[in-house]
Amino acid sequence: MSNADLVQYITEQASKAGKVRAKQMFGDYALYCDDKVVGLICDDILYLKPLKQLEPFLHEDDKRLQPPYDGAKPHYVITNVDDKDYVSLLIKEVANCLPTKK
Repeated sequence: MSNADLVQYITEQASKAGKVRAKQMFGDYALYCDDKVVGLICDDILYLKPLKQLEPFLHEDDKRLQPPYDGAKPHYVITNVDDKDYVSLLIKEVANCLPTKK
């Protein structure tokens, strides 16, 4: 279960990416950018979808893949959520790579 204050902090850190919001699901959160699910916040950790296009932008520490919960596909674990420009860049890049809903 994630701390609601940390979830709010992460969404604020990603504010340069576009319209970023978190929606509570099963005790943790799905993270949206421009109405696309870009990642999850589970147990106070930011996980982003494992897209190859994201790798060039990731710091070395964030290239580690780990499932956010049992049975989930591995996601990138983002350790530096205090860098607003970095978090916004990553989230915007994921959103840009995902298809637009019809």
